[in-house]
Amino acid sequence: MTSTWMVVEDAPDVYDTLLAMLEIWGVDGIAFTNGTDAIDWINDVDRDRSELNLPELAILDIRLPGASGPEISSRLRKSPVFNNIAIVLITAYHLSPQEEKDVMAQSQADTIIYKPLPGPIEFRGKLQTIITKRKKTV
Repeated sequence: MTSTWMVVEDAPDVYDTLLAMLEIWGVDGIAFTNGTDAIDWINDVDRDRSELNLPELAILDIRLPGASGPEISSRLRKSPVFNNIAIVLITAYHLSPQEEKDVMAQSQADTIIYKPLPGPIEFRGKLQTIITKRKKTV
């Protein structure tokens, strides 16, 4: 069975790179360039629940137009469908230890990865580890 990952990223170069990596890795992508569309999709799936190809991982940029990555993450955690999804926040902005703590508390994400993102092999390994840890807690 093919894995599906959700990507929400507004920077075209990072968006394109992430989707290219997913394609190379044989992972289906559900992708959005703003937080509003991502939240709308989550709401639609929660209402209808007929989406068959549910993502096991969400990669969310912290700063997005519309809803932020932490807001999307928090919404995923409240969803009856997505509450156990693995969530990775990504950002190019350096957060202070307190900001990082606050973002993690608000979002309930599994981790934050800073841009520039690691190389493809290291990045995939980190993501797979997060997915595996999340599945063990379910």
